[in-house]
Amino acid sequence: MSEQERTAGPEEGRRLLIVDDDADMLKLLAKMLAKHCRCEIVLAGSADEALSVLEQSPPDVVLSDIRMPGMDGLRFFEQINHHVPAITTILMSGYGTIEMAVQVLKKGAYDFIEKPFDRERIIRTVSRALERTKLVRENERLQQMLHGREVSVHGFSGSSAALRSTLARLERVAASDVTVLIRGESGTGKELAAHALHAMSARAHKNMITVNCPALPEAILESELFGYRRGAFTGANQDKAGLFQEADGSTILLDEVADIPVSVQTKLLRVLQEKEFRPLGQNKTVRVDVRVLASTNQDLEAKMRTGHFREDLYHRLNVMSITMPTLEQMASDIIPLAQVFLEKFRKESGRDELEFSAAALSYLMRRRWPGNVRELRNAVQRAVLLCDGDAIGAADFNDGAGDSFTDAPPEAVPTWNLGAAYKEAKEHALAQFHKAYLTAILREHQGNVTHAARAGGLDRQALQRLLRRYGLSGQSFRS
Repeated sequence: MSEQERTAGPEEGRRLLIVDDDADMLKLLAKMLAKHCRCEIVLAGSADEALSVLEQSPPDVVLSDIRMPGMDGLRFFEQINHHVPAITTILMSGYGTIEMAVQVLKKGAYDFIEKPFDRERIIRTVSRALERTKLVRENERLQQMLHGREVSVHGFSGSSAALRSTLARLERVAASDVTVLIRGESGTGKELAAHALHAMSARAHKNMITVNCPALPEAILESELFGYRRGAFTGANQDKAGLFQEADGSTILLDEVADIPVSVQTKLLRVLQEKEFRPLGQNKTVRVDVRVLASTNQDLEAKMRTGHFREDLYHRLNVMSITMPTLEQMASDIIPLAQVFLEKFRKESGRDELEFSAAALSYLMRRRWPGNVRELRNAVQRAVLLCDGDAIGAADFNDGAGDSFTDAPPEAVPTWNLGAAYKEAKEHALAQFHKAYLTAILREHQGNVTHAARAGGLDRQALQRLLRRYGLSGQSFRS
């Protein structure tokens, strides 16, 4: 056959390659399967012709006769299995025996069909084979997402739209010397963002200075920030340079700046305005070249209204503002982040065999995380310490605060290994993860299927098929 004949089934966008040296058989199979399996059909009259099709655009499923002139179907199958193992192959023959069927299946073929074939059986077998290939490819994509395809920049790890947007903003701001106010809930990585800003700046060759503002009493905070001269107060037995002086030419982070007392805020304002200050007990001003970063998890606007935070200082600090996303806004990153933490803590504890069970993954996606990424990190570390077996269960996340969790029976909860889960026909873990992951990306994109598909690395039709399978709808996530 000189040309490939195609019958399109645009609903599904899947491809089936049929290989047979009998032209009438090819046409019969193409007409029947295109109608019932809703897929594109590609026909080839020989194994050599089929191999050229595979090189150009691999199909999802191959349905091939065994007895053909030249390269027979068994050798052709060996070529497929060696070069493109993700393709599902069904072999058929009019001269089949039980021994041949056993041999074919042992070599890894999906099924063996005898001619003349039963119409309902071949339709059912091809439909299942198409579904099988789709699952295998989705598994591979999820495996890659879990093990290295996510963003990993300056300590941040994930692939959600919220995280990508935040990192892009950090990169744009980093090159300038502008003052940045980093806002966000506890555990969202504000200090990590400050370190990223410093690391991407021209000041990265010098160490960044971090001041934990709430940890220092008012009297000590001022002397720590600005330094003092010998004799400035009782106990000042020698001159001491302040942290602003130490940060000269570098970056200083005022962590939890909302807790700085009003008396110290006045002096801080002068540093921001004039780039100079006076150490305690000294009349001469000291000039510094310091980039100031500040972070807070508090409502500075409310503190201004009550007089606990100076408005002019607020405007000096808030030249550029970056708000760190919550873990709820990065819901699609929960499982990848948990995997990163698991790899870290199992290495530290010498327990390389540990994996998440399906119940654990389901729990991670269902649980609320008011402490954000820090809370997730702590939960995984605690689970590694508490787990007795090789698979972390939901109960291992129990922190003793009153919540208790019960795993499903062991046989219903396979260890989180997508390849093994499919190979052993244990699809429970995959189904649970798919549903949780789809729920997360739909929630993140407020039910917009197009945006959710792009974030998940799928085309829109593929995502819609998955949503139908798991009984989900974008409409229910729209506010």
